[in-house]
Amino acid sequence: MKRSVLTMLVAVMLTVGSFGSAIAGGKVVLGVPGAHSGDLAAYGLPTVEAAKLVVKAINDAGGVNGMQVAISTQDDQCKPEFATNAAMKLLSDGVTVVLGHICSGATKAALPIYKESNLVCMSPSATNPPLTQSGDYPNFFRTIASDDAQAALAAKFAMEKLGLKNIAIIHDKGDYGKGFAEFAQKYVEEAGVKVALFEGVTPGAVDYSAVVQKIKSTGADGVIFGGYHPEASKIVSQIRKKKMTIPFVSDDGVKGKAFIDIAGEAAEGVYATGPLDITGNPMYKVALDQYKATHEGGEPGAFYFEAYSAALALLKAIDNAKSTDYDKIVEALRTTEVETPVGNIKFDAKGDAIGVGFSVYQVKNGEYVEVK
Repeated sequence: MKRSVLTMLVAVMLTVGSFGSAIAGGKVVLGVPGAHSGDLAAYGLPTVEAAKLVVKAINDAGGVNGMQVAISTQDDQCKPEFATNAAMKLLSDGVTVVLGHICSGATKAALPIYKESNLVCMSPSATNPPLTQSGDYPNFFRTIASDDAQAALAAKFAMEKLGLKNIAIIHDKGDYGKGFAEFAQKYVEEAGVKVALFEGVTPGAVDYSAVVQKIKSTGADGVIFGGYHPEASKIVSQIRKKKMTIPFVSDDGVKGKAFIDIAGEAAEGVYATGPLDITGNPMYKVALDQYKATHEGGEPGAFYFEAYSAALALLKAIDNAKSTDYDKIVEALRTTEVETPVGNIKFDAKGDAIGVGFSVYQVKNGEYVEVK
């Protein structure tokens, strides 16, 4: 790491209180579970990178309450059946707090394990509303807004900005994709706009021509898709092969370079919701410069800044609490504001970060740009 970047990060940390030395000895273990391999690794690996960079900077600055921070990673491939095993392995590693999981389904599967063990879990990307709104997981926090807000924005944009009147809503049957689609359906129908088709597809299928043909036969003037880039890229490619030029609107599971790389020319013009533009935040530049100082070229990837923010929030909460006690960490997260790349945040009683939200982006010349 370049010294100037570390100096900048430490300087920003000092503005919100330095990492002190009230508890000598021992260590803090940050668990980082997520999709580290497989089709959705593009969403999980940036979180690992964010965690490593935050932890290195904090350790170089003296640690948290005099304790060095270690990282324990576990790969769940965004699959619920792997997430529970990952959670159990993290417990055996003696984790203090958890940064993850990445996908909503995997997060939901693992949360009861963390809850029973009095462990705080904070996701940079799990947007399924019931994760916070059900009240079932008081140990869960996130640095991204939930799907009801995201779906409301997507539906409003499709109807008001694109003028769609007959919308096909497709999803991948998962907690995240189906949840987003159901909220989109709700908002579309409440506005008196017709839902031409509401249907789930099987993740990982090679061919989606059947659902594409259904979209065409309904006369839909646009598509809203809930899910991730592997399915979205295939569906939009097959839509374009059918010479259908209707708008394709999706979610933050599609707003990333991986979708553009796979869909190629078919990605051009696609809309997707994603976290608000945060490039004006001072800590955004710190996090970006820190990444570029340690990586040759390229951008950090999906949810890197949300993950960086979550790592800072978790470790700062331990510092503010002067303890690794669960109740004291939760209290610190809810009462003390922390400067992060996604803004100056603290968390409401449900676990949602106050002040974060979504914007709409469109692929133009091979890149997502914010729609003003």
